[in-house]
Amino acid sequence: MRTRKALYNTAASLALQAITIICGFIVPRLIIGSFGSSVNGLVYSIKQFLGYITLLEFGVGGVVRAALYKPLADHDLNSINGIVKATENLFRVIALVFVGYSLLVAGLFPFLVGNEFEWLFTFILVLIIGAGTFVQYYFGITYQVLLQADQKRYIASLTQILATVCSTILVVILVKQGAGIHMVMLGSAVVFITRPILLSIYVRSKYKITSRCTADQRAIKQRWDGLGHHLAYFLHRHTDVVVLTLFTNTREVSVYSIYYMVVSGIEKIMTTFSSGLEAGFGNMIAKKETVALNANFRLYEFISFTVTTIFFTSAALLVLPFVSVYTGGITDANYHRPAFAYILIMAEAVYCIRLPYHSVTLAAGHFKQTRNGAFAEAAINIILSIALVIQYGLMGVAIATLCAMLFRTIQYAIYLSNNVLHRSIRLFIKRCAVNILAAAAIVLLAQLLPAMHIDSYLRWCLYACEIMFVATTVTLGINGIFYARDLKNIAAVARRLL
Repeated sequence: MRTRKALYNTAASLALQAITIICGFIVPRLIIGSFGSSVNGLVYSIKQFLGYITLLEFGVGGVVRAALYKPLADHDLNSINGIVKATENLFRVIALVFVGYSLLVAGLFPFLVGNEFEWLFTFILVLIIGAGTFVQYYFGITYQVLLQADQKRYIASLTQILATVCSTILVVILVKQGAGIHMVMLGSAVVFITRPILLSIYVRSKYKITSRCTADQRAIKQRWDGLGHHLAYFLHRHTDVVVLTLFTNTREVSVYSIYYMVVSGIEKIMTTFSSGLEAGFGNMIAKKETVALNANFRLYEFISFTVTTIFFTSAALLVLPFVSVYTGGITDANYHRPAFAYILIMAEAVYCIRLPYHSVTLAAGHFKQTRNGAFAEAAINIILSIALVIQYGLMGVAIATLCAMLFRTIQYAIYLSNNVLHRSIRLFIKRCAVNILAAAAIVLLAQLLPAMHIDSYLRWCLYACEIMFVATTVTLGINGIFYARDLKNIAAVARRLL
């Protein structure tokens, strides 16, 4: 049952990420083409600044999931209701604080971007973009966390797919009809407001959720420990854009957003495996199934390293031709930034490598034990970003992110090996070495492919197929030599599911 639920979650999450990536390519290009790079950078920057409110979550999502695994496994309805009520109370307080925070950002943000836009233009845009976030906190996040803990993430994913598709269609229609950026963003916000309402209706009908219970504050007592993990993730998502907004301009933010759109699409696919499997690992840990935990983690680790190597090595070879085609005809900003692109890709690859270790650490509820590493990662990212951005610009913030990712990934691998899985760290080192070898081989073999002038999406797709074939063949071949047993076990699991 756990395997089947994990399959449902992973399949739905993959579908969501595919839709998100496709729609994510459509909307920014429309905005750049219709309103310019500065407006695209402004919208992207506003979203990042509004994202700071998520710090008030204290990382409670992961803490609550860990607290729910046991009562869900035991079908303890009273405990589930108590945890849900405590979580719901917290998120509603955050929603109300967010209203004040949005007004503050709306009032101050126009001064951060200087004279590029009128004060009222930016003020109203901030409030429109913030409306959807308010509704998410007030109605939907608690129930989304409950579904994730009960291995029903696919329900949340399906509602997100529906909202994303409808929002993109509406944005395309509004832009084609000549609507302004405010109306475009308002239309998108209205669509996403319906999602948390649908989740609330579903959960209350399926889980017998009642407000007539005592909030279990103990369930979120680890939120201060979870804050470290949440802070590290938050800074991974937001530091670069905030620093670029403060020290450069919205055009540079727009350039960053295009490259990050590419690598974040791959990251979301990788995160899908983590999100789909975390609850299953939490269930194994709650039931003290140590043998099953180690066996399944080994397969999870193999898949994560293999897919990361294939996707990110391919991305390094494909990103510049793609951006060239994607931004064709755009002359108000320089989008050709090879050094920045390669460093950003390496940083995101390192981040994805750590996902299995992060996932199982959270599933085990080891927030307090690993919080110091999270705070250190955040400090490295902030300090280096500010120190390097003035001289190196985009490349400076990418270098800072890479250094922070390397530190945290190594720290996670050491902690999990010693305290949860009780195995040698040499296994992690070997996997890194094997896949670095695979990446180097892919790059070398790609140079032997016939040269192709890429000036259209069709030509890029043909070239991408060639690169992906080489990357997949080489990575599976080299990993098959060193990890033949893992490859056979994964094939066996796939046959059982089919």
